[in-house]
Amino acid sequence: MMDQQTPPAEPGFRESVDIMFNRAVKLMDLSPGLEEKIRICNATYVVRFGVRLRGAIHTFTGYRSVHSEHMEPVKGGIRYALSVHQDEVEALAALMTYKCALVDAPFGGSKGGLCIDPRAWDEHELEQITRRFAYELIKRDLINPAQNVPAPDMGTGEREMAWIADQYKRMNTTDINGSACVTGKPINAGGIQGRTEATGRGVQYALREFFRHPEDIAKANLSGKLAGKRVIVQGLGNVGYHAAKFLSEEDNAIVTGIIERDGSLYAEAGLDVEDVKKWIATHGGVANYPHATHDADGAALLEHECDILIPAALEGVINMTNADRIKAPLIIEAANGPTTAGADEVLRKKGVVIIPDMYANAGGVTVSYFEWVKNLSHIRFGRMQRRAEEARHELIVAELERLDEMLEHRWSMTPNFKEKYLRGADELELVRSGLDDTMRTAYQAMRDVWHSRDDVPDLRTAAYLVSIRKVADSYRAKGL
Repeated sequence: MMDQQTPPAEPGFRESVDIMFNRAVKLMDLSPGLEEKIRICNATYVVRFGVRLRGAIHTFTGYRSVHSEHMEPVKGGIRYALSVHQDEVEALAALMTYKCALVDAPFGGSKGGLCIDPRAWDEHELEQITRRFAYELIKRDLINPAQNVPAPDMGTGEREMAWIADQYKRMNTTDINGSACVTGKPINAGGIQGRTEATGRGVQYALREFFRHPEDIAKANLSGKLAGKRVIVQGLGNVGYHAAKFLSEEDNAIVTGIIERDGSLYAEAGLDVEDVKKWIATHGGVANYPHATHDADGAALLEHECDILIPAALEGVINMTNADRIKAPLIIEAANGPTTAGADEVLRKKGVVIIPDMYANAGGVTVSYFEWVKNLSHIRFGRMQRRAEEARHELIVAELERLDEMLEHRWSMTPNFKEKYLRGADELELVRSGLDDTMRTAYQAMRDVWHSRDDVPDLRTAAYLVSIRKVADSYRAKGL
């Protein structure tokens, strides 16, 4: 008899991406040659380099995979984790191709990874390791503003991106566009306002757009608006934290559960996301948090009743062992590949609506695109037009005030109208506006396919159809 703990054999992350790709291309009329060209990963570079640390030479293995060069540069994050391996990096690179196509970011897909536990090294040691890894990639044009532009991912952030950008500039002293070699940089090193929050903000905008369509809400067996919906978030890293914070503070959703490395927290009345984040920063985990019920078996909370489940950590957390017990009617994949292909099928048959990773977490690459454009244009967004906008608004407000005088104050402007209307959009507001527009437009493209075709059962297939079609069109335009 099979042991209860043994998971049924199911495809890995890379196979899952392939299965979902195959499901979509079956519904398309691509030539076999073009289908194969889009499917395969163009190149993967594996580098093994040594760094002298703590009196000895330590060897590290890193990867940079380029999936598709139908547009250049190619784009994709660099992750630092012990779990990094070639198959995972190639699957993530493929997802990046489809993700960029879906949200109309003019990039091909790429991904990088370094097999390392970043918490095992001090900051100055990590800097040495990062610079050496960057050096190995830069000298092969696998980091270059016109060819390959990395970004942060799991285990990396602004700090690592600043080191990589500096390393590139040291090696390419006359490249005026050097800052555009990587995105997700700190603001004072050529970064853009709103990049850190971008992926979580994109998850919020995706849910807002979903809840604008009564037909889609009904498909998830839900009703009403986003306000009051019970949310469980798995992973309170950068993405999960921002998504949970914005949904609870700005949309009045109730974050009832948070799952972290050392267990989960649950509170029916809702958790204060900011407070939990501070607790984790101080105590290193969620254990002993005083305002919620802690369970050392965090994964069990994935199966708890809620309206919206947000997996925002690792791939494969919803799999054949737990899919049939998931109670959430709506899942939004803030992480890459959190649902295996097998679990995806089980959930689809149950009528669960999944807003797929390819779309749901595209906020990061969208704002990375804005940062890359900013670096190439060498001027921050809003710098030229902000005061002109304010001056025009001032004219209208002055006229309204004159009207108020003429009517002897029988009419007056709404409180706060003047200060709100007079303020011209700064970079952060423009970035959020661009991201919101991107998430709305991409969702509408997916739902049009979802609702107009009987052979498209879910949003994931629709997302693949939309993006593969765009990639195919790019290749055709190139004469392939």
